[in-house]
This record gives sequence, C-alpha cells and structure tokens, in this order.
Amino acid sequence: MKDTRIYATGRRKTAIARVWLAPGTGKVEINGKGILGYFKRDVLRMLVERPLEVTQNMGKVDIFATVKGGGTSGQAGAFRLGMARALTVLDEANRPILRGHGLMTRDPREKERKKYGKPGARKSFQFSKR
Repeated sequence: MKDTRIYATGRRKTAIARVWLAPGTGKVEINGKGILGYFKRDVLRMLVERPLEVTQNMGKVDIFATVKGGGTSGQAGAFRLGMARALTVLDEANRPILRGHGLMTRDPREKERKKYGKPGARKSFQFSKR
C-alpha cells in the first residue's frame, strides 16, 4: 500500500493541502472527514471534484488529504491543485487535459498588506481640502 501512494502539495491563499492518492474505490477523506462532512457547500464540492471528472478517475482512486490554514474557499482551491498534481504523477497523459481546464495553475492572488497612514490596504481616510 505504501509503495502505490502518490503525494502532492497544493496551495491557495494561506491554505496548504497535502494530498495522497492511491488506487481504490473513490473514497475521499479530508482531515479524517468525508468530502460531504468537510466541504458543506455544493460549490466547493463541485470545485474539488473537477480534476477527477475531467480525467475520468471518479471511482478509481482513493484520496487522503490534510488541509490547514486559510478558510474553506482557500482550502478547497489548495486541495484541488494538490489533487490535480497527484493525478499527473499517476498518469502523465492527464497533464494536458488538466492544463486545458486550468487546473494545473496555482492561483497567485494573496491578501494585500495594510499600509501605514491608511485604515486598510488601499482605503484612505476622507480627504478634506479645508
């Protein structure tokens, strides 16, 4: 079992997902919970299952993941990227398919830092001429 597992990492915003892929029956476990228990929103589940649908691996692999940092949206994005990377290691023919659907690209958008003299990253206090 140890030899057949594939490992990949995915990141989005401040979330990091460590994903292990193994041949199996389609079981998905994230931080010890099932996909329905971890990602409650349908949109996030659809987002996460996309790499499996595109590569026709829906019931063929078991996925185990540990996700930490960020919120649910960032964690879903990180998990999706990790899963896509693991699927390319499983079969290199999956790479152009996943790339074509935009699933191999890491989303570089991060929170912009707060600047001094301002209440937020870009927001300014009300300007008064006089």
